[in-house]
Amino acid sequence: MAEAASSTTEKKFLTLKSSNGDEFELEESIAIQSVTIKNMVEDGCSSSVVPLSNVDTETLIKIIDYLKMHSSTSSNEEEIENFDKEFVNIGFKTIFKILEAANFLDINSLLELCAEAVANRIKKKTPEVVRKIFNITSDFTLEEEAEIRNETPWAFEGDLDHSLD
Repeated sequence: MAEAASSTTEKKFLTLKSSNGDEFELEESIAIQSVTIKNMVEDGCSSSVVPLSNVDTETLIKIIDYLKMHSSTSSNEEEIENFDKEFVNIGFKTIFKILEAANFLDINSLLELCAEAVANRIKKKTPEVVRKIFNITSDFTLEEEAEIRNETPWAFEGDLDHSLD
């Protein structure tokens, strides 16, 4: 009887707390896909509640969904690929929040997925559109920009779609 009890491993759970104060219980084995959380656990974080002051509730929910899908006990490769395609089919503002959180949580696969999605979506966009997406103001004068346009017209070709979604 003692053998049966020792052979079954008890699942450990962590509570992730968003910056909004919402708490989500998650298996430790899934949560430690985040290097930040893994380090906290390995360093003997005295609390089972992990405060994530840089991650809001909406973003944390998305990240938990991602971690669950990408856990080692989860879906097959095709399911994960389809999930990833749908996961990044979101607006720029949301994907930037996830990028920031993935960086903070040190989830490299999620960081790469979101960065690739952003890169693919800005391909063939004009500099003006890219500036709008990243909220960058041009530091060129009108004359300087006109000169650059004349020297490198190919750099100003592209899609004029200014939507942020």
